[in-house]
Order: sequence, then structure tokens, then C-alpha cells
Amino acid sequence: MSEFGFLSILPPVLAIFLAIRTKQVFVSLLFGIWLGWMIIGWQPLDGNVLGIFSNLFQGTLDTIQALVDVFKDSGNTRTILFSALVGAWIIFIQRSGGVEGFIHRISHFLERYEKKKAGNNRIIVQLLAWVTGVLIFVESNISVLTVGALYRPVFDKLKIPREKLAYIADSSSAPASILIPFNAWGAFIMSLLLAQGFENPFGTLFRAVAYNFYPMLALLIVLIVILTKKDFGPMAKAERRAKEEGKLLADDAQPMVADELTGVETKEGVTPKARNMILPTVIMVLLMPVMLSYTGWEAALENRSDSGFWGKFFYAIGQGSGSTAVLTSVIFSLLFSMASYRIQGIMRSKEMVDLTLKGMAGMMPLALLMVMAFAIGAVCKALGTGVYVAEVSKAWLSPSLVPFIVFLVSCFIAFSTGTSWGTFAIMIAIAVPMAQSMDANVHLAIAAALGGGVFGDHCSPISDTTILSSMAAASDHIDHVKTQFPYALIAGGITAVLYLIIGFLG
Repeated sequence: MSEFGFLSILPPVLAIFLAIRTKQVFVSLLFGIWLGWMIIGWQPLDGNVLGIFSNLFQGTLDTIQALVDVFKDSGNTRTILFSALVGAWIIFIQRSGGVEGFIHRISHFLERYEKKKAGNNRIIVQLLAWVTGVLIFVESNISVLTVGALYRPVFDKLKIPREKLAYIADSSSAPASILIPFNAWGAFIMSLLLAQGFENPFGTLFRAVAYNFYPMLALLIVLIVILTKKDFGPMAKAERRAKEEGKLLADDAQPMVADELTGVETKEGVTPKARNMILPTVIMVLLMPVMLSYTGWEAALENRSDSGFWGKFFYAIGQGSGSTAVLTSVIFSLLFSMASYRIQGIMRSKEMVDLTLKGMAGMMPLALLMVMAFAIGAVCKALGTGVYVAEVSKAWLSPSLVPFIVFLVSCFIAFSTGTSWGTFAIMIAIAVPMAQSMDANVHLAIAAALGGGVFGDHCSPISDTTILSSMAAASDHIDHVKTQFPYALIAGGITAVLYLIIGFLG
């Protein structure tokens, strides 16, 4: 049990509440981080007024140090660098005419096969974005980025709100990654199952996937919304705004990507070619499994020495470094773009350097937000937020309620901490032995822990995937959270009811 008790949940919960209430994400997160370190470092006052100022001063110093310490973790640093370099990647493919060429290709496709019916065109483009997000299941961040970069210009042309693109990207990436676990997600979960004594974690995970209702429903609801055109809640308001007023963003929106990135036009005199966008994207996506395998190959040689090449390859993917893979992939994609554009005579070296710096500058708000998200995650870990919530929930459990309560607790932990993987680590360690000792369905309990982690992650404004979805779609972050929440809540509500029914039916 966390030594801070109920206080351990205050920093993330208040930060999330303030972010949604005020739309000042940076200030809200900073307050949450500061409050967390105030709680950790608080010393008894004994009536000494100077003690109050001493505590306040020390808490502020600890907050500053926590922001600096984010960069001590190489994975955090690589992710932040990746976020910044994505800006350069976005500006390159626009300036080269790749985006304009891609729009022309899509437009010709729609005109040819849809007889210029705008309503149907909107459906087809959204379906293409959904399919793309599902197919790139190898890494959720790359999936989100690819969907945003490829389809944002087309969505803009068809007057589909940015919030809708962020929703499609977000709700197709993580669900696909966890349902098709031939990636780092699957490897991480299998390592947790292995730690719980499962001799065949791969088989255990696949049996649990059959009960992982939330990601299935999340993917299905996106399809239903696209095909029926029946939006509701804040998303319906966003759709009306885009259709009737032509506004892709709300009047008070603060898009996660600076205007200088989304408003870049094709360089004068350059013929727009779709391949100048598609080839760099394909290289980035294909390099992901290659780099995951490369970084995990040593582990594969040690633990799968008797396997063939493909056996080692897939095992290595699971053991590889996701942050290294995404950073390396975007760097190589940038280098390929530079070489290709130079050969075509589109850009010279000085212009490429200038565009790279301009693109990175445009992503600074995102990079800063990532720093704060990592920092509040660190203070939650120091407070024992996830452990406290999980331990308290034990008192409520009975065999029939195990999957239902595990799902709800996982939802709350992921929502409060902004991390699905951290939730998996906490809840699987609790759900598995509990289900075993209470003779409940272990696979159902595992699925509930995994689905709850993804649901909470979808709803949390401090989740890195949610942040990246806002960035990829150039949407206001809080508007993305608000418009996605009703759809996620429906999928989560149905999932909770299913776990309750199945739990009682045994």
C-alpha cells in the first residue's frame, strides 16, 4: 500500500480536472507535478511559519529537478527527440509537393469511383484512415503519426473536422496494436505473464485476446460512426461547425502543431508528386519492425538460440526498444527525403537545414507537453498512485466480480497516470494471482486489465498516445479528449457490462 494513501491520487486527478476545465494543459500539468512533489517532501510545521515557506520552496525546487530528470531516461529523451523531428518530417513532405500530389491522387480516386458525391467521399476517406491505422499495428505511435500525416490534408479539403481525424487515429492505433500483438505491446505483456509463472505466455495472451472487448468495440464504434454518419456529443458539434462554417477547428482552439507547419505550400516550380510523401512514409513504417528486431536481436540469440531466423526475428521484435525504433525510423526517413529531394533538384542543403530547424521549432509545444507528461508519470510512480488504487480495490472483489472490478480499476489507473503499459504492469501482477486464488477465469481477468488500460489511456489528457494523436491531426488537445470521450465511454460501458454478465455466469 502506498505510504501517501489517498493523497497519492490527488496530483494526477486534479491536473486532469484542471486541464479539461481550463484548457490550460501546460499549467494544469505543472500544477499536478508541483503538488505531487509537495506531498512527497512535506515536513511537519510544528507551528513554524518559516516551515511553510521552506516546504513551498523545496517543493518548487523538486518540481524543477523532476522536469530535468525526465531526460535521465534515455527512452524519454528519444521519444521527445522523435516528437521534435516529426515536425521536420511533416514540413519536408509538404514543401516537396508530396502532400499536394497525394491529395490529387485521392481526389482522382474519389471522383472516379464515387461519382463526385461528397457525402460518400467523406465516408471513403475516413474508412481509408481507419484501415491505415489498423494495418500499422506494429507500433501505435507510428500508426497515429502516419494516419495524421497522410490524411489531414484530405480531411481538410473535405471539411472534416480535425477532431474527427484525431479520434480515428487514436481509436485505431492502440486497439489494433493490442489485438494483433506481434509487436512491442505483445512482447511486454508476455513478459508480464511470464513473470506470473505462465509457461506459454503467447498462448495465454491469445486466449485472453478473445475476451478483450474494449479494443474490439472501440474499432467497431469508429466504423459505425463513419458508415452511419451519426455523430453525437461534442463531435456532432464539431462536424456541424466544419460543414456549415468551414471551420476545421473551434474558434478558441490551440492546435498541437503550429500553423507554420500545417500551412506550408508546395515549393514554387515543383511538380506535386505523391511519391515524395508515400516513399518516406513507407520507409518509416517498414523500418519499425526492422529496428525493433535489431535492438532486440541480442536477447533473441540468448533466449531463442534453437529457433530459426523467423523465430528469432519475431522474438527480437518483442524485446526491442520502441523509442529507439521510432526515433531511428523517422531519422532515416528524413535522410531519405533529403537525398531524394536533392537528386530531384527540389531543395538544396541550406534550405533543408532551415526547414528542419523550422519544423522542430513548430513541435516545441508538443515536446514540452511530452516532458510534463513524463514528469507527472514519474511523480505518480513515486507516490505509488497505481499501487494504492489497486490495493484498495482488493476489498471489493469476489470471484464473480473479478473481471468487472479489474476493468474499472485499470481504467482509473490508466486515466490517472496516462500510461496503459504502466497499468498493465500493476494490474496483471494483482489480477492474475487474485483470479487464481479465487478460482475465477484468469484469461478474463487478464483481458479486463488490458482493456481497462487502453480505455483509461484513451480518455486521459496526459496520455502520450492521446497527445500524439492531437499532434498528428493538428487538433486542439482538449477538444480531441472531449470529442473522443463519449465514444470511448460507450465502448467502456458495454465492456464493463459484458464483464459483469460473464463473471456472474461463470
